[in-house]
Amino acid sequence: MIFRQLFEPVSSTYTYLLACETTGQAMLIDPVVNAIDRDLQVLQSLRLTLALTLDTHIHADHITAALQLKQRVGSRIAAPAMDGLPCVDVGIEEGTPLQLGGITVNPLHTPGHTDSHFAYRCIDHGSDRLFSGDALLIDGCGRTDFQNGDATALYKSVTGKLFALPDDVLVYPAHDYEQRRVSTIGQEKSRNPRLGQGRTLEEFRTLMSGLDLPYPKFIDHAVPGNRHCGLCPDDLPEQMREYCERMTQSHQG
Repeated sequence: MIFRQLFEPVSSTYTYLLACETTGQAMLIDPVVNAIDRDLQVLQSLRLTLALTLDTHIHADHITAALQLKQRVGSRIAAPAMDGLPCVDVGIEEGTPLQLGGITVNPLHTPGHTDSHFAYRCIDHGSDRLFSGDALLIDGCGRTDFQNGDATALYKSVTGKLFALPDDVLVYPAHDYEQRRVSTIGQEKSRNPRLGQGRTLEEFRTLMSGLDLPYPKFIDHAVPGNRHCGLCPDDLPEQMREYCERMTQSHQG
């Protein structure tokens, strides 16, 4: 399998490229709309064909590139089936593996950050990778105070499902704000300050309820846009145009 980790700095989002070496078919996990040209350049340099985009959830901090990529290169859109988005070509469900050439991705429903959040596990020739989305971050986790988030559900998703995976499974999160790139299940179990170190459910609930985080600045634009698989709004305020302007400029050029 060909694997690349790509970073988008405006929203501190990691996009992951997975490709089958035999067929040249590729997928992008959590692609970002203002990084489309970068992603297409990487695919071209590796002589790969983008067959699929795959989102972990409806994002609140950036707009997915799924729709724009479909329009530009014909890739199909995969996302959690339970969101019921009419723009999705492949509805993802736990227990139904996603196959792309020689690559198999196993979806894991991990609600809590959002009610329809999924993580994806991919085992390939001895490499066992978990693309954890916002459910499990390096030394952290996603917030639980919007989009039907639920601290109890997130605690159960991580401690009951993700922490049940082998300790040497590599954890690749959807975001990191300190330039960290990868962790392991064992590391997060032992030192994650929110969910590791044997923290109890009540301790986690108290911690999450006391975070007092600011309202996400882009959520009112990102969520509606992502419910259409990646539409940038026409009325985007000046201070938020960096979330979409690179896509607009590159598309015109």
